[in-house]
Amino acid sequence: MKVLIDACVLYPTVMREIVLNVAAKGLFAPFWSARILEEWALAAARLGASGQAVARGEIAVLRAQRPLAEIAPDPEIEARLWLPDSNDIHVLAAAISAKADIILTLNLRDFPAPILAEHQLTARHPDALLRDLLDQAPQAVSAAVEDVRQTAERLSGESQPVRKLLKKARLPRLGKALDEGVSGNT
Repeated sequence: MKVLIDACVLYPTVMREIVLNVAAKGLFAPFWSARILEEWALAAARLGASGQAVARGEIAVLRAQRPLAEIAPDPEIEARLWLPDSNDIHVLAAAISAKADIILTLNLRDFPAPILAEHQLTARHPDALLRDLLDQAPQAVSAAVEDVRQTAERLSGESQPVRKLLKKARLPRLGKALDEGVSGNT
Protein backbone atom coordinates (compact mmCIF):
# COMPACT_ATOMS: atom_id res chain seq x y z
CA MET A 1 0.00 0.00 0.00
CA LYS A 2 1.32 3.43 -0.96
CA VAL A 3 0.45 6.38 1.28
CA LEU A 4 1.03 10.05 0.48
CA ILE A 5 1.48 11.84 3.81
CA ASP A 6 0.15 15.39 4.07
CA ALA A 7 2.11 18.06 5.98
CA CYS A 8 -0.48 18.16 8.78
CA VAL A 9 0.46 14.54 9.59
CA LEU A 10 4.21 15.14 9.41
CA TYR A 11 3.91 17.95 11.93
CA PRO A 12 3.24 17.38 14.92
CA THR A 13 6.11 15.17 16.05
CA VAL A 14 4.40 12.31 17.91
CA MET A 15 1.94 11.64 15.09
CA ARG A 16 4.72 11.76 12.49
CA GLU A 17 6.97 9.45 14.46
CA ILE A 18 4.22 6.87 14.94
CA VAL A 19 3.18 6.99 11.29
CA LEU A 20 6.77 6.66 10.09
CA ASN A 21 7.56 3.91 12.61
CA VAL A 22 4.56 1.93 11.36
CA ALA A 23 5.78 2.46 7.79
CA ALA A 24 9.25 1.27 8.83
CA LYS A 25 7.63 -1.97 10.00
CA GLY A 26 6.68 -2.54 6.36
CA LEU A 27 2.94 -1.92 6.71
CA PHE A 28 2.88 0.74 3.98
CA ALA A 29 5.19 2.76 1.76
CA PRO A 30 5.23 6.48 2.69
CA PHE A 31 5.54 9.31 0.16
CA TRP A 32 5.62 13.12 0.23
CA SER A 33 6.76 15.99 -1.96
CA ALA A 34 9.30 18.76 -1.40
CA ARG A 35 6.40 21.21 -1.05
CA ILE A 36 4.79 19.06 1.66
CA LEU A 37 8.10 19.00 3.55
CA GLU A 38 8.36 22.77 3.17
CA GLU A 39 4.86 23.18 4.61
CA TRP A 40 6.01 21.16 7.62
CA ALA A 41 9.01 23.48 8.13
CA LEU A 42 6.81 26.57 7.81
CA ALA A 43 4.30 25.19 10.32
CA ALA A 44 7.15 24.57 12.77
CA ALA A 45 8.26 28.18 12.27
CA ARG A 46 5.24 29.22 14.34
CA LEU A 47 7.30 28.05 17.32
CA GLY A 48 9.99 30.53 16.34
CA ALA A 49 13.25 30.30 14.46
CA SER A 50 14.43 27.36 16.54
CA GLY A 51 11.25 25.41 15.68
CA GLN A 52 11.87 25.83 11.98
CA ALA A 53 15.56 24.95 12.38
CA VAL A 54 14.66 21.74 14.21
CA ALA A 55 12.10 20.87 11.53
CA ARG A 56 14.62 21.44 8.74
CA GLY A 57 17.06 19.15 10.55
CA GLU A 58 14.37 16.47 10.91
CA ILE A 59 13.49 16.87 7.24
CA ALA A 60 17.13 16.41 6.24
CA VAL A 61 17.30 13.19 8.28
CA LEU A 62 14.02 11.97 6.78
CA ARG A 63 15.27 12.64 3.25
CA ALA A 64 18.49 10.75 3.99
CA GLN A 65 16.61 7.80 5.49
CA ARG A 66 14.00 7.56 2.74
CA PRO A 67 15.42 9.09 -0.45
CA LEU A 68 12.86 7.35 -2.67
CA ALA A 69 9.86 8.64 -0.69
CA GLU A 70 10.04 12.18 -2.08
CA ILE A 71 7.89 12.58 -5.17
CA ALA A 72 8.00 15.41 -7.68
CA PRO A 73 4.41 15.94 -8.87
CA ASP A 74 3.89 16.18 -12.59
CA PRO A 75 3.12 19.89 -13.29
CA GLU A 76 0.81 18.95 -16.19
CA ILE A 77 -1.27 16.74 -13.90
CA GLU A 78 -1.30 19.42 -11.22
CA ALA A 79 -2.53 22.05 -13.71
CA ARG A 80 -5.58 19.90 -14.59
CA LEU A 81 -6.69 19.19 -11.00
CA TRP A 82 -9.33 20.87 -8.88
CA LEU A 83 -10.04 20.70 -5.15
CA PRO A 84 -12.19 22.92 -2.92
CA ASP A 85 -9.00 24.35 -1.41
CA SER A 86 -6.59 25.11 -4.25
CA ASN A 87 -3.70 25.00 -1.75
CA ASP A 88 -4.18 21.21 -1.55
CA ILE A 89 -3.96 20.50 -5.27
CA HIS A 90 -0.23 19.86 -4.97
CA VAL A 91 -0.98 17.09 -2.43
CA LEU A 92 -3.36 15.37 -4.83
CA ALA A 93 -0.85 15.78 -7.68
CA ALA A 94 1.88 14.22 -5.54
CA ALA A 95 -0.41 11.30 -4.64
CA ILE A 96 -1.22 10.69 -8.30
CA SER A 97 2.46 10.92 -9.26
CA ALA A 98 3.36 8.44 -6.48
CA LYS A 99 0.59 6.11 -7.64
CA ALA A 100 -0.57 6.21 -4.04
CA ASP A 101 -3.61 4.40 -2.70
CA ILE A 102 -4.24 6.79 0.19
CA ILE A 103 -3.75 10.42 1.10
CA LEU A 104 -3.10 10.49 4.84
CA THR A 105 -4.44 13.79 6.18
CA LEU A 106 -6.26 15.41 9.07
CA ASN A 107 -8.17 17.54 6.54
CA LEU A 108 -10.54 14.97 5.07
CA ARG A 109 -13.05 17.61 3.92
CA ASP A 110 -10.40 19.13 1.67
CA PHE A 111 -10.21 15.89 -0.34
CA PRO A 112 -13.75 14.96 -1.51
CA ALA A 113 -14.22 11.25 -2.09
CA PRO A 114 -15.73 11.62 -5.60
CA ILE A 115 -12.73 13.62 -6.83
CA LEU A 116 -10.25 11.18 -5.27
CA ALA A 117 -12.15 8.18 -6.70
CA GLU A 118 -11.46 9.50 -10.20
CA HIS A 119 -7.78 8.85 -9.40
CA GLN A 120 -8.28 5.57 -7.49
CA LEU A 121 -7.43 7.34 -4.22
CA THR A 122 -9.01 7.65 -0.81
CA ALA A 123 -8.30 10.09 2.00
CA ARG A 124 -7.81 8.63 5.47
CA HIS A 125 -7.29 10.17 8.88
CA PRO A 126 -4.13 8.80 10.54
CA ASP A 127 -6.13 7.55 13.53
CA ALA A 128 -8.41 5.48 11.29
CA LEU A 129 -5.58 4.06 9.18
CA LEU A 130 -3.42 3.21 12.19
CA ARG A 131 -6.38 1.64 13.97
CA ASP A 132 -7.05 -0.57 10.92
CA LEU A 133 -3.36 -1.49 10.71
CA LEU A 134 -3.43 -2.40 14.41
CA ASP A 135 -6.08 -5.02 13.60
CA GLN A 136 -3.96 -6.37 10.74
CA ALA A 137 -0.55 -6.32 12.45
CA PRO A 138 -0.99 -5.80 16.21
CA GLN A 139 2.58 -6.56 17.21
CA ALA A 140 4.14 -4.28 14.60
CA VAL A 141 1.86 -1.31 15.37
CA SER A 142 2.17 -1.81 19.14
CA ALA A 143 5.96 -1.92 18.87
CA ALA A 144 6.02 1.20 16.67
CA VAL A 145 3.91 3.12 19.18
CA GLU A 146 5.90 1.85 22.15
CA ASP A 147 9.15 3.08 20.58
CA VAL A 148 7.66 6.58 20.28
CA ARG A 149 6.18 6.46 23.77
CA GLN A 150 9.55 5.51 25.28
CA THR A 151 11.30 8.29 23.36
CA ALA A 152 8.70 10.83 24.52
CA GLU A 153 9.17 9.65 28.09
CA ARG A 154 12.95 9.86 27.86
CA LEU A 155 12.91 13.33 26.29
CA SER A 156 10.29 14.78 28.62
CA GLY A 157 11.52 13.10 31.79
CA GLU A 158 7.88 12.36 32.61
CA SER A 159 5.64 9.31 32.45
CA GLN A 160 3.85 9.12 29.11
CA PRO A 161 0.85 6.78 29.33
CA VAL A 162 0.04 5.58 25.83
CA ARG A 163 -3.62 6.58 25.82
CA LYS A 164 -2.93 10.11 27.04
CA LEU A 165 0.00 10.55 24.64
CA LEU A 166 -2.01 9.37 21.64
CA LYS A 167 -5.06 11.43 22.55
CA LYS A 168 -2.85 14.53 22.62
CA ALA A 169 -1.38 13.43 19.26
CA ARG A 170 -4.91 13.25 17.75
CA LEU A 171 -4.85 9.44 17.66
CA PRO A 172 -7.52 8.69 20.30
CA ARG A 173 -8.98 5.51 18.75
CA LEU A 174 -5.53 3.98 18.43
CA GLY A 175 -4.69 4.99 22.00
CA LYS A 176 -7.92 3.51 23.34
CA ALA A 177 -7.40 0.24 21.48
CA LEU A 178 -3.83 -0.08 22.72
CA ASP A 179 -4.79 0.86 26.26
CA GLU A 180 -7.60 -1.71 26.34
CA GLY A 181 -5.50 -4.41 24.74
CA VAL A 182 -4.89 -4.69 21.03
CA SER A 183 -8.18 -4.84 19.11
CA GLY A 184 -10.04 -5.59 22.33
CA ASN A 185 -8.91 -9.21 22.06
CA THR A 186 -6.82 -9.34 25.21
